[in-house]
Amino acid sequence: YPWGYDGDNGPDHWHKNYPTAKGRHQSPIEINNKDVHYDRSLLPWFASYDPGAAKTILNNGKTCRVVFDDSFDRSVLRGGPLPGVYRLRQLHFHWGSSDDHGSEHVVNGVRYAGELHLLHWNPKYSNYLDAVRRADGVAVLAIFLQVGKTPKPEMKRILEEINAIKTKGKEAPFPNFDPSILFPKSHDYWTYHGSFTTPPCEECITWIVLREPIIVSSDQMAKLRSLSKNAENEPNLPLVDNWRPIQPRYFRMVSASF
Repeated sequence: YPWGYDGDNGPDHWHKNYPTAKGRHQSPIEINNKDVHYDRSLLPWFASYDPGAAKTILNNGKTCRVVFDDSFDRSVLRGGPLPGVYRLRQLHFHWGSSDDHGSEHVVNGVRYAGELHLLHWNPKYSNYLDAVRRADGVAVLAIFLQVGKTPKPEMKRILEEINAIKTKGKEAPFPNFDPSILFPKSHDYWTYHGSFTTPPCEECITWIVLREPIIVSSDQMAKLRSLSKNAENEPNLPLVDNWRPIQPRYFRMVSASF
């Protein structure tokens, strides 16, 4: 079923075709200091990424995505709340129509300009499609994008390719990229169990949401908004506001490493 972020096919309608979207472990959520539990047993997390695993960058009409080779454990995330090693499969962004919103998670009432998701899956399952059906199948590292004066130069590499993937369905080679250059200095994080923020919204994700945002410029955010959610031969419709509103937390615990 086609889904999107517009009035007629947006998040309020997803549950009609994807009933899990009304589940009790949905993402994103608001992270509120008063509800967060400091867990001293939480370990630091580590990423070891092989730049050679980066393959392509694409515009799928919903986001800008970088795809990695996940056929073996060459780029992995481990530690933190994770029971083992998870393989990097792709990264993508969520952003708004202006700099004052765009992130999916909200922290103490603050919504950032954007959010980067690095998606990993648990190779103890036979393949990715099997992993998304399991409670411990996927781990997402989420990093907020905050507009500020000293933008992170490492974002440039991704944004330089935007012109090559202006319209939906466009893909370009994207070799030799190590996404760990995008990490903020602090590795402090919140973690909770949730879901994909896009249909079918499977509830299989261990979220690791980093406390410290990375700084981007207003121009860099504008570059993301210059993408089109339509194909080349269709009217140009800017790809903006590709974020899902916050979902009820219900009884879930949000733990902090700090």
